[in-house]
Amino acid sequence: MKGGGVTGKANPLARVGALFDGARDWWEHAKVWQRYLVYIGAIVFALILPAPWIGSFMSPGADWTSVLIYPVGTYILLAVGLNVVVGQAGLLDLGFVAFFAIGGYSVAYYGTQYGWNYWATVVFGIALAAVSGVILGAPTLRLRGDYLAIVTLGFGEIVRITANNTDEIGGARGITNVPHPPPMFGMKFLLDPAPYYYLMVAAIVLVIIFSVRLQKSRVGRAWAAIREDEDAAELMGVPTFKFKLLAFAIGAMIGGLAGGIYAGKAVFIEPNTFPFILSATILAAVVLGGAGNLPGVMLGAFVIAWLPERFREVDWLKDMLGGKDPSEFRILLFGGVLVLMMGLRPEGLLPSRRRKAELHEGTGGMGAMGAEVAGPETEASTEAVK
Repeated sequence: MKGGGVTGKANPLARVGALFDGARDWWEHAKVWQRYLVYIGAIVFALILPAPWIGSFMSPGADWTSVLIYPVGTYILLAVGLNVVVGQAGLLDLGFVAFFAIGGYSVAYYGTQYGWNYWATVVFGIALAAVSGVILGAPTLRLRGDYLAIVTLGFGEIVRITANNTDEIGGARGITNVPHPPPMFGMKFLLDPAPYYYLMVAAIVLVIIFSVRLQKSRVGRAWAAIREDEDAAELMGVPTFKFKLLAFAIGAMIGGLAGGIYAGKAVFIEPNTFPFILSATILAAVVLGGAGNLPGVMLGAFVIAWLPERFREVDWLKDMLGGKDPSEFRILLFGGVLVLMMGLRPEGLLPSRRRKAELHEGTGGMGAMGAEVAGPETEASTEAVK
């Protein structure tokens, strides 16, 4: 023990983290041609990922391509959207599933009731989600920390309960026969999951490019300032309210896009498809992977989405749990992993250099998300263990 923490030799997670940190440092200093090689490799890997020989190991108990669409692809897309709010702007949103629901219900309702084109309903769902983000943010973003978290949690539940009690959009029965996307590039979006997988990959790529461009722009710098110290950013002339509202709107748009794609694949949606625990799960993915760092966030979402599917049909694990489905205990597992992470590697598996520095300086990398949290190497943590 040193300073109340665990040394690297006694902490296997620290060794894994050191490998991730090394990869991040290499990437920051990589040449242009090296980065393009990585991009090409990632695209090739994404194209061959649904291969049966990969699925036989990754998901022996379920169709691997379907798992890649939901939960894996959907969780990654939602995590990238929530990362804009939580990771980049430092705002705690516990009702992010509401925007996922708005996008899904827009596609389902306007496609079945009015016969709108699928892509028109997706665009409308994205716009409606963005407006909802502004409506939520306008009266609440002057709150901070726990108060903001409670309000956003309530918003998510209001959307779900409203859908459950509104007969016009199906009520508790939900909406069936949601239209599929029209054929494109020779692919027909019917029962074959492969076209939906490639659609999901295209959506994730576009959202990543958009998010990276934002992060490197004036908007991204304003979000970083707000996250680190909102009061100081305000004093330096940053219109904090406007940029926080923009973060909510952009995050909501990505959530709406994920909902639109999901509804086209699922064909049926109902209120219980969008529970609060989904918001908590996506937030766990962001924190686990490393809030503020896109590769880390995607890694966290992949791990949280894939592990329950991988171990669903493992006989020895089912026997140990008394014959129950291991995925029933995933929330307990996620909670335990997060507690372990907060103790051993609070910055996440693959944090950005800036976020890691923020945490070790004592802000916990939380910005406006709540009270300051002492990092493992700060004076506050040293005082606490004396």
